[in-house]
Amino acid sequence: METFGSWSVLTTNFLIVLYLALGGVTLSALLHMANAKWRFQVRKLAVSLAVLFPVAFVLMLILLINGESTFQWLAHAQEGEGHLPGWHNYTFLVAREIIAFIAVVVLYGLFIKYQHLSEIDSSPKVQRTFRNITLLIPFAYVPYASMVGWDFEMTMRPGWHSASYGAYHFVSNFGAFLGFFAIFLFFLSRSGKLSKPLPEFVFNYLAQFMFAFTILWTYLFFTQFLIMWYGRLPDEMVRYNSMMYQGYGALWWTFFTLKFIVPFTTFLFTANRHNPVVIVVVASGILLGTWLERYTWISGSVDSKFYHMPMTSLFDVLVTAGVIVAAWLAVRWSLTRYGLLRS
Repeated sequence: METFGSWSVLTTNFLIVLYLALGGVTLSALLHMANAKWRFQVRKLAVSLAVLFPVAFVLMLILLINGESTFQWLAHAQEGEGHLPGWHNYTFLVAREIIAFIAVVVLYGLFIKYQHLSEIDSSPKVQRTFRNITLLIPFAYVPYASMVGWDFEMTMRPGWHSASYGAYHFVSNFGAFLGFFAIFLFFLSRSGKLSKPLPEFVFNYLAQFMFAFTILWTYLFFTQFLIMWYGRLPDEMVRYNSMMYQGYGALWWTFFTLKFIVPFTTFLFTANRHNPVVIVVVASGILLGTWLERYTWISGSVDSKFYHMPMTSLFDVLVTAGVIVAAWLAVRWSLTRYGLLRS
């Protein structure tokens, strides 16, 4: 239990990498369904982030192999008693996570393939297949992300549940992807290494997207909090109270500030949504806030006496640095491999 906080850092890193991989294809699919003209400026760069799927898969396997270090309830779970015995049969948990991951990667890979074919082959068959695959993306993202949110966050605390947690989880992480993507595009654009120049209006559209997801995330947060607080549900409120007031208060209010107060008050003004520098600063806060949010929910699922502030051990730092390096090398390879950077 004492090392659960450090393993929570690894779980948090896994979730961030996973949603960066998922987010690129999901954004491209949403823009295609909306017939957004600016999709042509960003979609190749967006799907290039799918190269992070192998990194996420390795991290997931490490977490699943380590069992009790990842899922602190496992040491006390008894088949047929207490903590969701059917759902939390560990063999079933491992199987569904691996099988669902592979299924999503296959579908997302088909999307990338047919997105490319749609650009070079205008035949009705290819265009229709691409459209059909595109329509499947949200129906894969929502249930898969909900399952991941339940397994790696919501049910970490035995007996605690929220009907809206799945939506809260994947909306939060898609918002983090938008923040990362704005930063990603900004530095690639300013480096002068992109094979095609990136128009600045793209950042305005991303800012509007982030503004919308900021409001949606806040709504979903209060949806579950208000019901538990107003209904005086002590078992449910214990998790909130222990995180907000007993050890993780600084983390909690930091991520709430970075994910709601700062982006809402900044993007409320039109001029700020047209300033790439301001957008990137806010986007950086959203990304950092989401990392802290994921960590707070995961590590905060144990008794507050076991709380562990992130990056306070060598394990935390080395693991996070290793994941960042692996992710950056993978993305750089992808950008070079597909000719998105100048040679």
